[in-house]
Amino acid sequence: MALPSLPPSLPSSLPSIRIGVVGPLPPPSGGMANQTLQLIGLLEADGHAVEVIQVNPPHRPAWAEKLKGVRALFRLLPFVVHLWQSAGRVQLFHVMANSGWSWHLYAAPAIWIGRLRGCPVIVNYRGGEADAFMQKSQAWVRPSLLRADAVIVPSGFLEHVFGKYGVPTCVVPNIINLDRFSAAAPGSALGQPLRVLVARNLEPIYDNETALRAFALVLAKHPDAQLVVAGSGPLRDSLGQLAAALGIAGSVTFTGRVDNAGMGALYRGADLMLNPSTVDNMPNSVLEALASGVAVVSTNVGGVPYLVEDGKTALLVPPRSPQAMADAMLRLAASPELASSLKLAGLQYVQQYAWAGVRPRLLEVYRAVIHPSLAKIASHP
Repeated sequence: MALPSLPPSLPSSLPSIRIGVVGPLPPPSGGMANQTLQLIGLLEADGHAVEVIQVNPPHRPAWAEKLKGVRALFRLLPFVVHLWQSAGRVQLFHVMANSGWSWHLYAAPAIWIGRLRGCPVIVNYRGGEADAFMQKSQAWVRPSLLRADAVIVPSGFLEHVFGKYGVPTCVVPNIINLDRFSAAAPGSALGQPLRVLVARNLEPIYDNETALRAFALVLAKHPDAQLVVAGSGPLRDSLGQLAAALGIAGSVTFTGRVDNAGMGALYRGADLMLNPSTVDNMPNSVLEALASGVAVVSTNVGGVPYLVEDGKTALLVPPRSPQAMADAMLRLAASPELASSLKLAGLQYVQQYAWAGVRPRLLEVYRAVIHPSLAKIASHP
């Protein structure tokens, strides 16, 4: 599943430009916040001037944080003012966007302000719920999307989703830091005791419950196995109670929130990574596990089958099926050859998501929106 090749005429560099990056920053750590922070650092290291328009700054005044339901409004006015002012200073907006209220509150205003002020806007849309969101809200979302100068998506899955609604996109994948996420023992078989990692936030769509139930089935055959659940979220207490009810609490560690830098060590200490989500696009956790030489068992939802190949770079199972997930883990534990081949294939595959491979794709989009007469954005099939 290699990424589509780029047209041969792309430049190897782009003169320093001023970029307004609109998006969230940690905390909390999460896929989009981490990608935003990483993108800012890479662009600045490349010599570009970046102005950050943060969508989740600390609330001012601080007591507004406690006003659920209206606290976003306390961020909205200063955000819009910052956008308006920034549009007069930068050459383009790079807007990190996803589904739900964050689209309406942050992404859409960035598009329209950029339009009003003559600042080109690139929408970097991500998230596995895009299809459901478009079905429900396309009358509001599509007009804004079509007024962006470019819409980039991290996967062929979202390219297909937006194509159904007549929104042209091009694929610029997520970036993986191969210095931070690297393999401790490339191509090795699974260790003993078996060390399992789940690296998704504790929210309903990530279905950590299935991972716990699957691990309980594995623990019956590998009683010294250990599970680490790295993430935070509203289901922490209920998942702890489930682990106790299943009799596996002594073998499960809930780490709470782990920053992006700390995740590298967790991956290197794992044999298996589980991705039990029910909705997904291009999960960074899967790519990070592959880059760390960890065997992956994932549900086959959303964009995951576009990202990894069952039996070659990961094992894919149906969602909400603890038995199928447990069977896949036991299959890898019993087959050193399969585990080793998955790890080696994953390591080779993930190299294309390094900045060196993604950079020319992103620079071409930048060039196209700044100088539309000189470049045409290709939609990569």
